[in-house]
Amino acid sequence: MSRPTRMFEIIQLLRTAKTPVTAEEIGNALEVSKRTAYRDIAALQSMRIPIDGEAGIGYIMRPGFDLPPLAFDSDEVEAIVVGLALLTRTGDSGLQRAAKRVASKIGDSLPDQADSNFANDALHVSSWNSIPETTINISLLRHAIRDEEKLSLSYSNAKKQSTERIILPLAIIYYIDVIVLTAWCELREDFRHFRVDRLSKCDLTGRFFSGEGNQLRDSWSRQHSLPFD
Repeated sequence: MSRPTRMFEIIQLLRTAKTPVTAEEIGNALEVSKRTAYRDIAALQSMRIPIDGEAGIGYIMRPGFDLPPLAFDSDEVEAIVVGLALLTRTGDSGLQRAAKRVASKIGDSLPDQADSNFANDALHVSSWNSIPETTINISLLRHAIRDEEKLSLSYSNAKKQSTERIILPLAIIYYIDVIVLTAWCELREDFRHFRVDRLSKCDLTGRFFSGEGNQLRDSWSRQHSLPFD
């Protein structure tokens, strides 16, 4: 998460909080250290964002500070409602938590009438899916794709044969019955699809392929039918 994004998230947390929020709580919510949270709060205060508080006690947003309203028409609001609800089908708990934060932000920012449409129960999406459970944190996969960091995998194929892989993660595909990680596999020296439920281990390597992700995705997208390993 970039620093500007973190600072926006801190503003959102403080705007909606009913009681003072500690730096530790902010750090846990944003998955950063307490020290980073302190630095970001100090930076916001230096920009005259009306945040009161101190270390060890917590921080609050003084009344009167608001963000510019978002302008959505009725169709756009309904598209957001359905899109966020569909995330319950992915089995990706990180995306589901993010969807709730998005809904809260949009609801806070919309005019009263649009907010009423956003919050009503006129549109429903089934949360059913048949995606197998996995022990892998899917958020880690998404972070590795964004950061262009190689992953070390232990992977079992359909015949339950296990291999160790170093891959360059490129994309995640959410099907109704499975989640698939698309990557360049150093073992096969080719693009491969990995079912996430067949991963028994997945670790960051600290080795990066910075600047190569988009080109690799372009090459992958030209090869439509790729095999599972």
